[in-house]
Amino acid sequence: MTRRFYITTPIYYPNGEPHLGHVYTTVCADVIARYHRLAGGRTWFLTGTDWHGIKMVKSAEEQKTTPQALAEKNDQTFIDFWKELGITNDDYIRTSEPRHVKSVTEIVNRMLASGDIYLGSYEGWYDEGQEEFITETEAKANEFKSVVSGKPLGRYKESTYFFKLTKYVDRVFQAIESDQIRVLPPSRKNEILSKLKGWNQDLSISRASLKWGIVMPNDPEHVLYVWIDALSNYITALGLPGSTDDKDGNEAGEKDGKEADKDLAAFWPADVHLIGKEILWFHAFYWPAMLMSLDLPLPKTLFAHGWWTSEGKKMGKSLGNFIDMDRLRAVNLTYSLDTLRYYLLRAAPFGSDLDWKETELATAYAELGNVVGNLLNRTMNMITKYRDAKVPALGITEDRDAVLIKTLADLPAAVAGAFAGLELQRAVLLPIEAARAVNTYIDQTQPFKLAKDPAQQKQLDTVLNLCAQGCKKVLAALLPILPAKAAAGLAQMNVVLDGQTIADLIGSDLPAGHQLGTAAVLFPRIETK
Repeated sequence: MTRRFYITTPIYYPNGEPHLGHVYTTVCADVIARYHRLAGGRTWFLTGTDWHGIKMVKSAEEQKTTPQALAEKNDQTFIDFWKELGITNDDYIRTSEPRHVKSVTEIVNRMLASGDIYLGSYEGWYDEGQEEFITETEAKANEFKSVVSGKPLGRYKESTYFFKLTKYVDRVFQAIESDQIRVLPPSRKNEILSKLKGWNQDLSISRASLKWGIVMPNDPEHVLYVWIDALSNYITALGLPGSTDDKDGNEAGEKDGKEADKDLAAFWPADVHLIGKEILWFHAFYWPAMLMSLDLPLPKTLFAHGWWTSEGKKMGKSLGNFIDMDRLRAVNLTYSLDTLRYYLLRAAPFGSDLDWKETELATAYAELGNVVGNLLNRTMNMITKYRDAKVPALGITEDRDAVLIKTLADLPAAVAGAFAGLELQRAVLLPIEAARAVNTYIDQTQPFKLAKDPAQQKQLDTVLNLCAQGCKKVLAALLPILPAKAAAGLAQMNVVLDGQTIADLIGSDLPAGHQLGTAAVLFPRIETK
């Protein structure tokens, strides 16, 4: 049976253009998706935008436009920028799409029918930026300001429909505690479990005062609250089981009911929901509770990554340290898109907070050039010069050869383990350290001296063979992270990628007599002013 892998990003608010936070999440998801495709699994990668909610209404008012117009403009910017960054998402969903609206309506109807939604009233504090109600205790502890944005909380009093969240507290707690839902990093799991203990509030899911969003199917005076609407995208993009949607009126490319059910059976439950830590609570509590209410399988893993600062400070346009599309494009123009990907993943252990430093971009590029680019260049030039560009058979082996052979033999399992554990920084560093090991081996064995001694030709064959094997394995391990540069390096070595998994590429050796191609500098030197 073909392995299947389903990964999602959050759906982003199109109330502004993409920035570093959006790009980081999406690039990380792209790296993971690329790895699983290369591993031979049938992979589905979903991203998109959330058009609804109070945040969109407020942003539109500030910009003197309508929520619809604002969403349409910025949504296209997201789509275009992901293409520019080479993001390989398989689907892109908007909460305004008919396929989503129909399925969300069905979800609410099912919850109404089961008695999990009821009409009540609410009065309390509300964080508009997070689309979250805040308890009196939490509001007071943070001086009635948002923990995330620092902006003052709003005060709301109105009738609202509630979802019986309290009904599922114990079941959600047990699912997370037992790792039925794996919450990563582990520290975040502990935070969620601590907050779940003693939770006694149901979830407000509608607004009578809000006119922008999906209408409550049983009460047109109410519009759905953002989290029921937004979180459902992960499953509405695949198709809701038992949906009564017919084929007529579907948008181009939309699936009919049977096709949608087939996709859902193939990919649900999600393997990874990749999110920022500020929205983990909603994904770890609201979303599993909703799925339990619908009697649907739970996602396997929730990974909440950290926040970015810029040069040690919180990012802000007024501070001049905001990393927007123009700043990111400048990085791509100067250093390459692959360097940006490498920098983002290497910056900190995955899950930790991160700090953007302009000087470290040059350092990252230099590291790639000095370690990976240098290894490729040395290997290609030596084998071309000494063996007519043909990889020699392994000759005499000594202890230092055996050490490198073991290092390279351990690489496939180590890379697979890093991706299985979502240790993205480790997944980046493993091939880099392997490349360092091969470069050190070259320095120690001094092939240029061996080449001058007729009695050392078998030893030279061993050195050249191991350099070729190491270079190929390093580049193969970097394919999910540096898709363009790694593929270009492997092309120089005449390594065919089609039909091979990443395990094949890292785990197999080039045969004796393999003909290398033409060498070219992978990371050209950048002239500094």
